[in-house]
Amino acid sequence: MRIIAGTLKGRRIESPDWEGLRPTSDRLRETLFNVLAPHVDGARFLDGFAGTGAVGIEALSRGASHVTFVEHDTRAIRLLEGNLARAGVKDRYAIIRTGFAQAFRGAVTPSLDIIFLDPPYGRASLESALDAAAPLTTDGTLLVIEHARRDEAPAERVTLRRVRVLTSGDSALGFYRRLEST
Repeated sequence: MRIIAGTLKGRRIESPDWEGLRPTSDRLRETLFNVLAPHVDGARFLDGFAGTGAVGIEALSRGASHVTFVEHDTRAIRLLEGNLARAGVKDRYAIIRTGFAQAFRGAVTPSLDIIFLDPPYGRASLESALDAAAPLTTDGTLLVIEHARRDEAPAERVTLRRVRVLTSGDSALGFYRRLEST
């Protein structure tokens, strides 16, 4: 895997050598960032279920002002730290070492422009990730969740409304905005 565009274009990202971690493919990342392009420069970006960190590092490469990575697997955290070092990223990021649902409980909610989530595939994981992320959104936040194509992203969940779906192979991206206040 490589960084697709931006200041870190072409830098290599290591993949896991164990089962259970499914990195976002280069093709799907390219699709994602084609949509996000007008919103990334200067954005505060959250890469939830970060794994290799490829999505967050791509955001940094394309001008995000800060990326928060959330990951609980110690092997993935080591891989993420190695990928940041290989890419030459020394600042503008933080790593939260816990499960996504626990990451912001009781903490001051960070101000985020873009939230990207890549939970384990399955309807239950998809819904619980959206539930945990909903309180992190504001009226301007764009939330994107990667999921299996076979597991349709809900049209509405908690305070979120799906505004777009893109598919690529067996994967899909669901784009969400906060429901308008009534």
